[in-house]
Amino acid sequence: MATKKSETKSATKSAPEAGRPKKVTGDGTKEKPWQLQTPTLSGELEMYRDRSAEPPALVCRVGKTELRYHLRCIEDLHAMLKKHGDWMPLGSADEQKPVTEGTVEAWGRSEKNPVKGFYGIKKGLRGRFGMYVPPVLETLGLAEVEHFPKNNRMRALDKK
Repeated sequence: MATKKSETKSATKSAPEAGRPKKVTGDGTKEKPWQLQTPTLSGELEMYRDRSAEPPALVCRVGKTELRYHLRCIEDLHAMLKKHGDWMPLGSADEQKPVTEGTVEAWGRSEKNPVKGFYGIKKGLRGRFGMYVPPVLETLGLAEVEHFPKNNRMRALDKK
């Protein structure tokens, strides 16, 4: 019987065996942002919650670039993943690029999500949801994220 690529990946390596991000430092505040890695472990970023922003934001700094996502994306993504009930591909694309349906990235800009469109706040920098938000859910113990060189997935964990 032929095995699907996704079945082979799950059966041969679980997320913890694929690679592990560096130990997360920081507490998610502007003064002490989380120091995170992308799911591929090839990039570093800082993220923090800015509850005083309008709207409240999850701020992501990658080099000199600052992206902002609606802060509610953390709970909304966790709820969607729990409902989905299985691994979901991350996908990741700049705002101007097309996305693959059925990915976290596609959901993060869908008219069917709770904010009815992009979770990214600043036009032109609203993409890369599937690259930058999953590490936060992983840090908070809300999700398990794979760490392969490409084609990573995530799934919900029960809230601690």
